[in-house]
Amino acid sequence: MAVDPAAARMRTVLVLGAGTMGQGIAQVTAVAGYVTRLYDIDAARIGAAIEDTKRTTDRLVQKGKMLNEARSEMIGMLVASPDLERAAADADLVIEAVPERMDLKVEVLGRVKAAAPERALLCTNTSSLSVTELGRRLGAGGRTIGLHFFNPPPVMELLEVVRGLETDEATVTAALSVARRLDKTPIVVNDTPGFATSRLGVALGAEAMRMLEAGVASAVDIDRAMELGYRHPMGPLKLTDLVGLDVRLAILEHLHREVGEQFRPPVILRQMVRAGKLGKKTGEGFYRWTEAGAQPSDGWRRG
Repeated sequence: MAVDPAAARMRTVLVLGAGTMGQGIAQVTAVAGYVTRLYDIDAARIGAAIEDTKRTTDRLVQKGKMLNEARSEMIGMLVASPDLERAAADADLVIEAVPERMDLKVEVLGRVKAAAPERALLCTNTSSLSVTELGRRLGAGGRTIGLHFFNPPPVMELLEVVRGLETDEATVTAALSVARRLDKTPIVVNDTPGFATSRLGVALGAEAMRMLEAGVASAVDIDRAMELGYRHPMGPLKLTDLVGLDVRLAILEHLHREVGEQFRPPVILRQMVRAGKLGKKTGEGFYRWTEAGAQPSDGWRRG
């Protein structure tokens, strides 16, 4: 399939947020040959994310899953960028991966819009918030689009391209070309609460939590049922640990407001978030996370 001319001219990507998703997205765009500028409000986190990427890809080289030359080229494309306006000055493509709060996304992308060229596409990695609202509040609905990556971005093949009500067709076409350059398989969905993947994924995850809460089976066995019985690569509770229980709670609260009662967050999820048990990033969620991987946990106890 022919590459869109606008996408072919893109050289520089600005990734906003150096957390788990931002770091992974930056690795993907750098591997694809884009000069990738990584920004975070915490400058120390930028350097830590780049160092972690170096360690991760070094292990891939050692395992024969990545050529050392490709790794060197990728590292050369990653640029720590603590000055947001300077980083945005010649950006062709902006991908925000900041926390799931609309006001924060508007604030950060608004600063980028003021500093970046008018040609720059404004992309959000949101998993549930309205792309249409974001584009309207930015005053740039035509070039605002969702690029929803999946965790971990370097591994997961799917890229959900979310079209807002005012997103230009040229923006969608360019986004699809970018997706293919990133070696992703894109699907295009319209801007509805939860899009396609988050809505289905959190519904399954929430029911798994209710089953655990009711004592139907252990977290390990609930996950094993979906992995072996339905060929899911990962069970819904372990996946929730990777995504972050706080992230899943925010998505469910949004869908509960926008869609209906079936998305009311389970009690177990609220209690674990209150206890600071957010999954892999805190070391414990539905599993205990060590260097050896996920271990069974009694992280939730009926109170």
